[in-house]
Amino acid sequence: MNATEEDSDRRLVVMARQIADFFRSYPEERASRAVADHINQFWTRRMRDEFLAIPGLRDGALDPLLTKAVASIRPGRADSSRDKSGA
Repeated sequence: MNATEEDSDRRLVVMARQIADFFRSYPEERASRAVADHINQFWTRRMRDEFLAIPGLRDGALDPLLTKAVASIRPGRADSSRDKSGA
């Protein structure tokens, strides 16, 4: 992984944490769904794929709310509801 990829991963994690912080006051189950829904709706397919490919994402290395939300984030490869360019 080069420095540019690391910066991109870091930015995605920061954005995901900001989303989680916004929904943190919700009950936990609702908050994790809201985080995933927000990412699914507003992040591009490429952003979701890059985020889901971050090492340690699913093993609790992140905020527990994000770790729970990850299971409901749709991979961009399988999502054709947005654009077809992958952007």
